[in-house]
Amino acid sequence: MSVEAAAASGDERELLVAMRNKVAKTLDDERTLARDLAALTKRLREITQDIAALDAREEQEGGDGAEESPDEEWADDY
Repeated sequence: MSVEAAAASGDERELLVAMRNKVAKTLDDERTLARDLAALTKRLREITQDIAALDAREEQEGGDGAEESPDEEWADDY
C-alpha cells in the first residue's frame, strides 16, 4: 500500500507500515546518498518502535484473551 493510500485510509497502523516500507526501500536503494543514511536509519527505528507501541497498546486494550470472571458477591456481616 502506498503512503498516500494509507494516509487516506485513516488507519494509523497502515500508515506507519507504509512509511516503514518506504524508508526501508529508500535505504536499500543504491542511489540514496550516504549523507541521508543515518537520518533514514534513525527514522526507520522510530517508526518500528511506533508500530510496536501501537500493537502493544491495542493488545492491552483488547485484553490478554482471558475470559473475564464475574465479580464476587459481597456479604454484609456487620
